[in-house]
Amino acid sequence: MSRDRRIDDTNKAIVSQLEDGRKPYSAIAESLGITENTVRARVNRMQEEGVLRIMGLVDPEKVPGLQVVMMGVKLKTLDLEEKAEEFCRLRGVFSAAVVTGRYDLVVQLTLSEDDGLSLLDFFKTELVKIADVLEVETFVVYQSKSFWVPYTV
Repeated sequence: MSRDRRIDDTNKAIVSQLEDGRKPYSAIAESLGITENTVRARVNRMQEEGVLRIMGLVDPEKVPGLQVVMMGVKLKTLDLEEKAEEFCRLRGVFSAAVVTGRYDLVVQLTLSEDDGLSLLDFFKTELVKIADVLEVETFVVYQSKSFWVPYTV
């Protein structure tokens, strides 16, 4: 993986065109005035380097039974990066970030009782797998604007 994490203007333009991940590389190439092979190679390279991920996202308000929860987490340890990785391995979690402020981590998850994972289930079967959790505060998303999430349950 490249140590240079900067994204040049061409890569930025390609990524912005991928808002619809199904957009053909030929259409992207035409709009940017580059070849389709250039677009394909750059997208592949960004994916290999972990810079770009193309995936389906859903509007949680339009998926019956889907609930999005954000959790502020305080830990007993300062090994924050490792704990964030541990949270990402839990069922339902789609992101964990080390943050400043009153919490050490902000964890985002999608839950669905239809798929056997309610908030209570998450606490009883998933959260208990993480050692050194001092405190958790949940924030259930009731309404959102332009908030798309992966369906991870």
